[in-house]
Amino acid sequence: MNATAARRPTNAQLHGQSRTVLVGVVGFAAVELALAVFMAAAPRAFYTAIGPFGARNDHFVRDLATYNAALGVGLVISIRHVSWRAPMLAILTVQFALHSINHLIDISNADPVWIGYFDFFALAAATMQLAGLTWLAMERARTSPTNAKGGPR
Repeated sequence: MNATAARRPTNAQLHGQSRTVLVGVVGFAAVELALAVFMAAAPRAFYTAIGPFGARNDHFVRDLATYNAALGVGLVISIRHVSWRAPMLAILTVQFALHSINHLIDISNADPVWIGYFDFFALAAATMQLAGLTWLAMERARTSPTNAKGGPR
């Protein structure tokens, strides 16, 4: 047995990875879509509860809701179209990482201040989860038997 074959995941491992990624995709899709609805329907409440940084701008909060909605819809599409999972998760990981950095920069500018810290650490933890899901999705895409045949992933 060569080293490549020894590192190749078993079918059971691939199934477990696929299930983990699917659960993560469904969870993050739900969060993104829920945030989009919350932001669009109640920008003032969103600002007060989650985003009290600087002056409130309801139009801008609703604009940001469109980004969350687009990411959520992309994740929903990836539930059925497996080949979308790794790219969507990678894009979401980058977005969460950049969002985390932005919150780190403004960590003490929230009112009350504890929200700034909570938001940063929650976003950083989600970024790590997304990075792990992205890695699993990419691993599955690389090692999937249907990938080698050119079939659907």
